[in-house]
Amino acid sequence: MRYAMILCVALIAVTVGIFLQTGDHGFITFDDPGYVTDNPRVKGGVTGENVAWAFSATAMSNWHPLTWLSHMTDVELFGLDPRGHHLTNVFFHAATTLLLFFLLAQITGAPWRSLFVAALFALHPLHVESVAWVAERKDVLSGFFWFLTLLLYAGYVKRGGTARYLLALLSFAAGLMAKPMLVTLPLVLLLLDYWPLRRSPLWALVKEKIPFFALSAASSVVTVIAQKQGGAMKTLEAIPLGSRVGNAVIAYGKYIGKMFWPADLAMLYPFPGSIPLWQVSVSFLLLVLFSALAIVWRRRYPYLVTGWFWFLVTLVPVIGIVQVGGQSMADRYTYLPLTGLFLACAWGVDDLSQGWRYRKAVLAVLAAMVVAASAVATWRQVGYWRDNLTLYRHTLEVTGGNYLIHNNYGVVLAREGRLDEAITQYLEALQVWPRAANAHVNLGDALSQQGKFAEAISHYQRALQIVPDYALALENMGKALAALGRDDEAAASYEQTLRFDPSRSGAHLNLAILLVKRGRTDEGWRHYVTALRLEPYSAKLPINMGVALAQRGMPEEAAGCFRQALRIDPDSVEAHFNLGVLLARQNRAEEAAYHFSEVLRRKPDAEGARRWLEVLKRQR
Repeated sequence: MRYAMILCVALIAVTVGIFLQTGDHGFITFDDPGYVTDNPRVKGGVTGENVAWAFSATAMSNWHPLTWLSHMTDVELFGLDPRGHHLTNVFFHAATTLLLFFLLAQITGAPWRSLFVAALFALHPLHVESVAWVAERKDVLSGFFWFLTLLLYAGYVKRGGTARYLLALLSFAAGLMAKPMLVTLPLVLLLLDYWPLRRSPLWALVKEKIPFFALSAASSVVTVIAQKQGGAMKTLEAIPLGSRVGNAVIAYGKYIGKMFWPADLAMLYPFPGSIPLWQVSVSFLLLVLFSALAIVWRRRYPYLVTGWFWFLVTLVPVIGIVQVGGQSMADRYTYLPLTGLFLACAWGVDDLSQGWRYRKAVLAVLAAMVVAASAVATWRQVGYWRDNLTLYRHTLEVTGGNYLIHNNYGVVLAREGRLDEAITQYLEALQVWPRAANAHVNLGDALSQQGKFAEAISHYQRALQIVPDYALALENMGKALAALGRDDEAAASYEQTLRFDPSRSGAHLNLAILLVKRGRTDEGWRHYVTALRLEPYSAKLPINMGVALAQRGMPEEAAGCFRQALRIDPDSVEAHFNLGVLLARQNRAEEAAYHFSEVLRRKPDAEGARRWLEVLKRQR
């Protein structure tokens, strides 16, 4: 056991070393904005109001308050520097690996096999997505509480006591508040009761876990409500039940295949347009065969029951019968389920090798080769997550018909100013799925950036034909209409946006600017105040409002907005510059010079500020 512990410490060091490269990675545009970078509550850090929101919100189509609190804590500690957010994921993954080792070593008395399972958990390429993706904090956080719950339960079984039982139950509740996928944990407890804990009778064990089942049921109900409210749950019309079942059966087989040969891993596997019957049939027969063998051999190889059914059961919430999102499967869904297969393989190979010559040496070499190969593949897979362009490009290389990734790739290209390439990606997305309303909106945005506002409006209109209450399409169409000087239509578009979604701060701000421009300052100010209340940590809102007020000939009010922006973000170069220009035009040279100097202190190559300072010096 002592040598196994030493190697376990080495395993953690290797794991951290491999995933440490994520410290140099950025956020990605898929889900990270919703969870962190564009979420005003998370960006506000840990406050009483934000904590209350975390426990009441169903944002991102889930109720997971502990995950929200975790992201808020990261913002408190690291701001929006992605390094800290990534390394928090690495910490939880490493800690979970330790918990898994301690759990298996304690309940099986087999430290070497336990170490092998922990090594596969720590270093399997299928687990990269859960660790390298900031938005998947819910995976590593819930995984930590999953194995902590199992470890606490093992302590309760060994030593008894109400306090230990309640601690396990509390840990389970925390895990559910990190990610509801943990609803299958009570069934896994029963599997562990069968082997290796060897407890009975069954009814007494089920009765013992009624509180766990009750928490699972409550979490399931809340999750269904949250996913329906968030629009993530697909209807039977969108994806028929037959297609879901067929895809689920095939997905089980693909997960097993990728466990043994983790090639062509992608962040999103699109739902197939058609599902070959022969693939469904073969996968189904293999699942039935493996299940039958596990049951038939249960007395001789009891670990097969625990390992195999751990895998089958824990995948049920995400296998796609209840379809959430447009993916056919996802690497992150294997974070907990694969442990069952790792366990079955480790104990199975140990049994099959009985009688081998130099058995221990051969097994040690084989295990080292498997772990080393897995570590190399994991290092390579982590590298694909370094930035948006690398990740999306790789995903498109290993998948086909992936409209969502084409769309997201286009968004990243557009942000880099590569508008023609972005438009090509949006058109690819629409070729795969012509009813992709978000691709129409993004295509419209790219055309607007090129000054092709009439073409852009046509794509916003197409998006609205597909999704009539698409608030973003209405808001962006308002911007295009305003750019064409069609202010009445733009105002109507913003107003309709807010009827569908009153929480859109951008629509409030744009309407406020339009109203100020038309002389309806009081009405515009009310919309501005609402925008600022919705997004109190955004310096961009008061800057834009200040520009509008300055153009309207209201310098004092404009200066107030710029100063408000600086209270929110004292390092805002844009706010300092605009305020400096405003003060210079009011002949308040000393104050203006201060703000231009602040611009240059933060951005030494800001030629505009430098020229203004020279003008002010000549005037003295």
